[in-house]
Amino acid sequence: MDFLTFILLLAGFAILIGGAELLVRGAAQLARDMGISPLVIGLTVVSFGTSAPELAVSVCSAWKGQAGLALGNVVGSNICNILLILGVSALFAPLVVARQVVRLEVPIMIGTALLLMLLSLNGGVERWEGLLMFSCAVVYVAWTVVRSRRENSRQAPQCELSASPRPRRLWQILQIAAGLAMLGLGSRWLVGGAVSIAAFFGVSDMVIGLTVVAIGTSLPELATSALAALRGQRDIAVGNVVGSNIFNILVVLGLTAGVAPNAIPVPQQALMVDLPIMLAACLACLPIFLTGHRIARWEGGLFFGYFIAYTLFTVMDTMHHPKMGLFVQAMVFFFIPLTIITLLLSLWRAWHRRQLRN
Repeated sequence: MDFLTFILLLAGFAILIGGAELLVRGAAQLARDMGISPLVIGLTVVSFGTSAPELAVSVCSAWKGQAGLALGNVVGSNICNILLILGVSALFAPLVVARQVVRLEVPIMIGTALLLMLLSLNGGVERWEGLLMFSCAVVYVAWTVVRSRRENSRQAPQCELSASPRPRRLWQILQIAAGLAMLGLGSRWLVGGAVSIAAFFGVSDMVIGLTVVAIGTSLPELATSALAALRGQRDIAVGNVVGSNIFNILVVLGLTAGVAPNAIPVPQQALMVDLPIMLAACLACLPIFLTGHRIARWEGGLFFGYFIAYTLFTVMDTMHHPKMGLFVQAMVFFFIPLTIITLLLSLWRAWHRRQLRN
């Protein structure tokens, strides 16, 4: 390991933060000028852009005959998006969740996770199933944009959608494009530097793949959502995560299954463990989002804690660690029931406060 590795790591981090800044700023301004809410921009443009690393990795794997990597990439990224990115973003600043997200987008996210589980029951995702998922993504984006512009035109009919000068509109689009490019480059350099440092300290390739590389493709979402939370663009922060999860399944996995020469295989381990954990993470959003339509710091800490636990479980299971059984028992019989009780109490308090106000 040499000094250049540290330079690569620091440069990647700096480019990642700069790209997130450009993307959030350009997307927020474009949304305002075009009469589209920042939430919808986060659900569509930003989430699709920050899902580009997952799309590139999955499609390239399919072309090389390694389509099985695509499933792990999508499922792992979706778990990371909710537990790590929402958790860290809420630790920076409590996130306000729009009612539209709770009412529409979270159920759609849960529905896409259920759809993937159903399509995986036969042991693989076929080409026609991938094209079906991609078609659903096209319909979802069109419906979201049309609905947003219709709602905004009703609320402010006096505002013209073309109110901003064309040069400013072009500058906003260039900011978004430059931000996306910097996110891709920054995440690549950051992951490359981290892998080199991990290898220098004797961490195995298997553990590096399960941790550094898995998180690497979610770094654009993490940088964008955390910075959006700090900048007060919290609709973009939450919309980016929810939209990315929808896009990862419908677009990334859909396109990958569409171009793969054979069906994408679904291992039994993924069907029994990873897919249910992804669905559980999606379902956990409902009670947390419903408690005052916000993600408090302690709830962000809860998400982040479960991400650490999931990462430990994955590493220990792969390494056949002797303490694996004790770890699973502690999670199943103590931490998970305690979390369920805490969330139920939070829901009851939120319902009680609502009854008192009425």
